[in-house]
Amino acid sequence: MSSHSGESTLRPEPDKVLQDIADYVHNFQVDPTGLAMKTASLCLIDTIGCGLEGLRFPECTKLLGPVVEGTIVPNGTRVPGTNYQLDPIRGAFNIGTIIRWLDFNDCFLAAECGGLALLNSFNRAGLDHVVLVKVASTAVVSKMLGLNRDQTIDAISQAWVDGQSLRTYRHAPNTGPRKSWAAGDACSRAVNLALLVKKGEKGLPSVLTAKTWGFYDVLFKASRRRSVFNLSLNKIPPLGQTFRVPIPYSSYIMENVLFKISYPAEFHAQTAVECAYIVHAKLKEMGKTAEDIKSVRIRTQEAAVRIIDKKGPLDNFADRDHAINYMVAYPLIFGELTSDSYTDASAADPRIDALREKIYSLDRQRSLVELNDGTVLEEVEVEYPVGHKRRREEGTPLLLNKFKRHISHHFEAEHQKKILDIVTGDSAKFGTCPSTSSLIFLLNHEI
Repeated sequence: MSSHSGESTLRPEPDKVLQDIADYVHNFQVDPTGLAMKTASLCLIDTIGCGLEGLRFPECTKLLGPVVEGTIVPNGTRVPGTNYQLDPIRGAFNIGTIIRWLDFNDCFLAAECGGLALLNSFNRAGLDHVVLVKVASTAVVSKMLGLNRDQTIDAISQAWVDGQSLRTYRHAPNTGPRKSWAAGDACSRAVNLALLVKKGEKGLPSVLTAKTWGFYDVLFKASRRRSVFNLSLNKIPPLGQTFRVPIPYSSYIMENVLFKISYPAEFHAQTAVECAYIVHAKLKEMGKTAEDIKSVRIRTQEAAVRIIDKKGPLDNFADRDHAINYMVAYPLIFGELTSDSYTDASAADPRIDALREKIYSLDRQRSLVELNDGTVLEEVEVEYPVGHKRRREEGTPLLLNKFKRHISHHFEAEHQKKILDIVTGDSAKFGTCPSTSSLIFLLNHEI
C-alpha cells in the first residue's frame, strides 16, 4: 500500500533570497555624496549616451515604437532621442533595447554579470544572465510603483518563476541580434510583473527552494553540480546548494562597476583591444602593417576563451562584437574600433578574416605577435581596462568625451550645451529627480 500522502498545501515563508532583495530595495540607504552615487551618475550619463548611439543603427530602430504603429499613450513613457510616447511595458522594452544594442554601456563581471552572480554562475547552467536584469528591475520597479515589502517579494518571485532565456543567442553558431534586445525584453517583463502584482497577483513564496518544481531543482541544478564553487577553496558544493551571497547587499557593485569607454567591445575583450591599438602603433613605427603579421597569441581570461573565442565566418553585427579575434583584428588593421566597425560593410574587407585566422586565444602562456620575417614583438600587457575602478581617474574624462560624442550625432550645438550643463554641473544634484527630469525633457525635444 502506498505511503504517499500528497503534497502539502501549506504556504511557507518566502525564500530568504526574496526577502533579502526586497529588504535591500526598501531599506538600504546610500550615502548621497559617496562613491556609489558618484559612480551611479557616471552610469546614468553613459547609459543615456549609449542609448542615443544605438539609435543610429536601423537594425535597432526597426524594433522600436508601439506594438500598433501610430499609438500614442497619454502621459506615457518617453523614449530618449525619439518622439515615442508609449505604455510603460513597451516603453521599458524600447529604452532597454537602445541602451544595450551596442553592448557599450557599463557592466559588472564575477562568476556572472550582476550582484547575485559573485559566486553563482548562470551561464554555465545554460541560462542567460538577463535573468538578473529581470529580477533586479522587478524589485526596483516595485519600489517605484509604491508596492510594499510583501508585494515586492511577490513580484520578485514572479520574476524567478518566469520562463528564463537560454544563452543560445550569445554563442556560436546561433549568435544573433536577440542578445541586443534581451535586456529590453527583461525590463519590459519586469514592469509587467510589477504591475500585475500591484493589481493583486499573488507571489510564489518558495519559488526558488520548492522541491522538484522550484528554480534550484529545475533550472539551476546543472550549475550547482558543475560550476558554482567557492572561489577561494575551489570546492564544488553539494547538490541542493542555494544561491550564495558572499557579502551583504550594499553599494559594492556600483562602486566597482566596469565602463566600456574607448571601445564598443564585450568586456572580456577590452584589454585585448587596447593591446591591439598599441601593437598597431608599434607596427606603424616599424614601417609595417597588419599584413606583415604571421600569428597573434592572446593571453586572456578563461571566460573570454569560453564566451568570445570563435572560428569561422561571422554572420552578423552581434556575432562580430562577441568575437575576440574580430575585435583584435580590426584595430590591428585600421587602428580603431568603433560601433560602425561591426557592420556588414565594414566586415566585407577580406583582410579582416585573413587576419582572424592567424589569431588565437589562451588563458595561459604569454601573449605573442610574430611577423612574417621572424620578428617577435615585445609582449604588450594591459592588466586593467581603462573602464576599471583602478583607472577611474584616468577614465572619467574619457567617459564624458564618449557622452559628448554620442549626443553630437543627434543635437545641434546649442542643444548639446544645455544637456552638458546638466550632466557636468553639480554632481551632488545630478541624478536627483529635478535634474533627471530636465535631462529627459531635453533628450525628447524635437530633433
